[in-house]
Amino acid sequence: MLIARSIADLRQALTPNRRPAFVPTMGNLHEGHIALVRQAQPLGDVTVASIFVNRLQFLPHEDFDSYPRTWEADCAKLQAAGCDVLFAPREADLYPEPQTFKVHPDPRLADMLEGHFRPGFFVGVSTVVMKLFACVLGATGGVAVFGKKDYQQLMVIRHMVRQFALPIEIVAGETCRAADGLALSSRNGYLSLEERQEAVALSQALKRLAQQWLDASDRSALEAQAQDALRARGWAPDYLTVRRRADLLPATADDAAGTLVALGAARLGNTRLIDNLEF
Repeated sequence: MLIARSIADLRQALTPNRRPAFVPTMGNLHEGHIALVRQAQPLGDVTVASIFVNRLQFLPHEDFDSYPRTWEADCAKLQAAGCDVLFAPREADLYPEPQTFKVHPDPRLADMLEGHFRPGFFVGVSTVVMKLFACVLGATGGVAVFGKKDYQQLMVIRHMVRQFALPIEIVAGETCRAADGLALSSRNGYLSLEERQEAVALSQALKRLAQQWLDASDRSALEAQAQDALRARGWAPDYLTVRRRADLLPATADDAAGTLVALGAARLGNTRLIDNLEF
């Protein structure tokens, strides 16, 4: 596996290739990331992953400095998975000057849910992804694989690619889960043993909400009840909600099964977890 630290080295390494398949990450890799790398491999003529902890998407009170950085383990996992090129720029390489030009996604999509509770988050995400696309896929286009666990992020990136007419195919990877149903996440490492055992309650709450939504004639109180049930277990929920997959607007009685997604975000102790379930 070739490791490129600078944009120039990356572009030189990719010169012979016409269709890179790209998986952007912030490192601290788990099996969910590796599944995306494996999914990417047959989609291009070279498989590229990136590791970059993007300061722009962290709010001032969030965990940029303490975000886990596990470089050696990450490299070993990527190499074992068959990744061809790892792009691991330093902050000064990707942001050699203050990033005053930024990508501002449509607020109708980006200012709800995660964007409501983490203002500016999707500006940071969109800006760094656009820049990574320019570095990895700028010359020829290609494929980029993103996990469904970050459901709203996937939608924001898809809309960005379409509106800027980028020659990039966005492919979604299914959420990887532990045996008990907990969605794999780098932030699961923050959980204590007791919190880890409790953490599966979020995915279970989304399953119940989805089933109740399909069964109920009056759905007006279901989301509030789902949040109250988590709150009673010691969680601090931001949202548990049912939305339309197409645009993440609130679901209505006219929306059929197979077009909906239940999304949740809640804090357990000091750790904020997110999850979703299509139904």
